[in-house]
Order: sequence, then structure tokens, then C-alpha cells
Amino acid sequence: MLDYHASPELLNGKVILVTGAGDGIGRQAALCYGGHGATVILLGKTVKKLEAVYDELLAQGSPEPAIIPLDLQGATRQHYLDMAETIKQQFGRLDGVLFNAGLLGVLGPFEMIGEDEWDKLMQVNVKSQFLMTQALLPLLKQSAPASLIYTSSGVGKQGRAYWGGYAVSKFATEGMMEVLADELENTGVRANCINPGATRTGMRARAYPGEDPATLRTPADIMPLYLYLMGNDSLNINGQSLDAQPDKARTRAKQ
Repeated sequence: MLDYHASPELLNGKVILVTGAGDGIGRQAALCYGGHGATVILLGKTVKKLEAVYDELLAQGSPEPAIIPLDLQGATRQHYLDMAETIKQQFGRLDGVLFNAGLLGVLGPFEMIGEDEWDKLMQVNVKSQFLMTQALLPLLKQSAPASLIYTSSGVGKQGRAYWGGYAVSKFATEGMMEVLADELENTGVRANCINPGATRTGMRARAYPGEDPATLRTPADIMPLYLYLMGNDSLNINGQSLDAQPDKARTRAKQ
């Protein structure tokens, strides 16, 4: 999928919500979606970062985006319902969501995971996606074909020592996506997961502080799959968990 080439008009007329849009993969996805014609709704907790991405979208000639400042740690069901109503009133539609925001948490032995740390990870990485998806599904169904993209991880496919709550949250994300994909099969809304793989981001640097970032692909390098799953070229793809860097995934599998 690294060699997928999207047409410049792939997302023309579409409204797409990106969570964690202030930096890393979320920022790059927002710029990429806007560059292919989408109106992008930028969701994140740091307004200054969102404003910077907003300005970048305008500078590259994308449709005027919107900003939703929201801290997923403290957000309630009502916050998401209000957000859905705002999107409906302002745009009248929603064609896709990229669930990119997430917490890494503290890596270490399972028996040492604190309850508060566990709750925080599940709130941001699982419950916020559950509540947001429920709130946004009516809009997505009205705009079908529409796409839900969740962010997975290699440790959400095969558990790994010391990855604790983060790994468990990604297993939950995979399961939620599969349940949704099966339920939504005949609605025109599709749900899939992307495992971005080893990418040059702040989260990766925190997880592997001794790694040379120059050896990693950048968020821009892995955008082909993000474009493919959000656009109409992937209308027949549903319930799949795909690697953004399949060549690297195959290499790891052989080791």
C-alpha cells in the first residue's frame, strides 16, 4: 500500500474528523486529507497546535478547516453528542473519522500497573472512541459511503511483555472495529484499523528513547494507506486491520 497514488480529487466535498490532529500522524493525515480536497475537522486538547495545523491547511489551499478543542481524558457522552450536533449544524454531513489520538502510558511489568494509570489508558484509548463512535454514527450513516479508521499497533495483534495497558487497549480497539464492521456491513459505513508501524513520532521516541529516529519512516511516508481507506477506492474494504508499513511487518514476522 506504500505505492498507492491517490487522485488529487479523492476527497473533494468530504468532511473528515481527525482526532489527535495537533502533531505526529494526526497532523500529517489532516494535511494530507485537506490536500486532497477534504474539509478537515481538527480535534485535540492543545489549541495552539490545532491552530498551527489550521494555518498550514489554509496555506496549502485546502478548504477552510474547523477546530474542536477537547481533552478525551475528561470528555463525557454529552460532549460527544454536542460535538455531533455542532458538526451537523455547521457542515450537514460527516464522511469519515480517523481515530488517531491515544496515550502510551507507562511501560513496565503488568503487576506494577497502577489502577489510575489503567483507567486513564482505557478512557482515552478505548472509551472515548466508543462514545465518539456512537455519537457520530447517525451522521456517518446519512453521508454513506463513509469510513471509520481506528489506530492499532503491533502489540494490539500479539501481546508483548511490558507493554501493559497500551497493548490491552489496542486489542480492545481491534475488537471494537471488528464488531462495528460486522454490524455496519450493509449500511455504507465501513470500519478498519491501521497499524502505523515504527514511525518518527513523539510517542515512538518515548517508547524507544535509544532509537535513532533517522532510521524510521516519517508520518508523510505512511499516508498512502490513510488516504486509501478514507477515500472511495476502498469501498469494498471493511473489517480489516492493515499495516501501513507491510514490508517492515513482514521483516519482523521472519525474525
